[in-house]
Amino acid sequence: MHKNPISGFSRLSKIRKMQWVVENFFKDPDLVMNELISYWHPGLQSILDGFIENSIGNFPIPLGVAPNFKINGKVYAIPMAIEESSVIAAASSGAKYWFDRGGYKAEVIDSKKVGQVHFKWKGDKKLLFDSFSDIEKHLRSETKDITATMEKRGGGIHSIKLIDFTDKIEDLYQIKAEFYTCDSMGANFINTILEQFAKTLKDYAISSDNFKNGDKDIQIVMSILSNYTPESIVHAEVSCHVEELENGKTIKNGKLFAEKFNTAIEIAKQDPYRATTHNKGIFNGIDSVIIASGNDFRAVEACGHTYAARDGQYRSLSNCEINKGIFRFWLDMPMAIGTVGGLTKTHPMARRSLEMMGNPDAHELMKIVASVGLAQNFSAVKSLVTTGIQKGHMKLHLTNIMTQLEATAKEKLKIIEYFKDKTVSYSGVKTVLEKIRR
Repeated sequence: MHKNPISGFSRLSKIRKMQWVVENFFKDPDLVMNELISYWHPGLQSILDGFIENSIGNFPIPLGVAPNFKINGKVYAIPMAIEESSVIAAASSGAKYWFDRGGYKAEVIDSKKVGQVHFKWKGDKKLLFDSFSDIEKHLRSETKDITATMEKRGGGIHSIKLIDFTDKIEDLYQIKAEFYTCDSMGANFINTILEQFAKTLKDYAISSDNFKNGDKDIQIVMSILSNYTPESIVHAEVSCHVEELENGKTIKNGKLFAEKFNTAIEIAKQDPYRATTHNKGIFNGIDSVIIASGNDFRAVEACGHTYAARDGQYRSLSNCEINKGIFRFWLDMPMAIGTVGGLTKTHPMARRSLEMMGNPDAHELMKIVASVGLAQNFSAVKSLVTTGIQKGHMKLHLTNIMTQLEATAKEKLKIIEYFKDKTVSYSGVKTVLEKIRR
């Protein structure tokens, strides 16, 4: 085990990095080295290595497809990258269930992004606010070259505001800017503008006659976009008469099912313990498409979780109502994603995933992602209030259990046959496998 820090690790060749890792942290360096190399991707490895620092290999995640999604009348097969069993099956089930019940209806409410320049200033507050209209003119003027291309595409800076934070942190103010970034997620665009804002603000304070000697000392704390975008919202929903919910299998009484389903959503609104698992299920679907399309699932999750707690308590992101016999289930989700720039173009599978969905623009992709999240949530809650979550989940988990127990192909066929009408459990599979082997 290596105990001392290594100097210059990032400057080592990839092979040398790998050798250092396996020699210092593994019992069988040669075996691990060969294993790492076996996951390299011929022809693409240089592209993949370029995504991150200190690359030593790849960590494969399956790419699957959820077919039969009807969204705003258009039918999609949706790529989903995820390692968790039952997620794609649940999304596919939710898609198929609603296909003949009107499908999913989705719309983008708005797509404004947010960026902030935080700075400290000890001068007169009134002077700062009185001068801000003039400051804003300079902020816009000195970022014209940066925004020109985005403005041609219909985007750019939407608004610039001065926010007083001195009641929370001494001498702290914030320039809050809102942006439209068209089909790009826009992080680099926004951050470049914000850093120019910071420079312009300092220069303005130094050169302007509005500020006295003691007022010219503006300390920039940081300039960065926010991943919380509560005004970049997509709405997705499904609805039908309660009697149409019946499917002759798990739902024999549509009215009763609707009432139980509605209660389950209400529980997730009121109980943070339930809401956390509930929303995790939504993100099972959302993250899968976000990853497949080359977008940042961590940013989307952080934004969604903040939005779920926007009134001070963490709540369900999805909503339900039954009104005059009509069952309605919907999701309002904030997200900032794109279909140009970043991995959306440089990762070959992201390009193919977008092509599979018809090369959507950013707004269409938002609608697709939200619909998959809603489908995932519907299937999960449907299982919870009918058959229970484990029946379907463990059936799909059976393959993983058999792999862990190193069952042969013939043994797997016998185990699958045995469990086709039984509840799956690890101990149960192990017992059956032992009997087969005896």
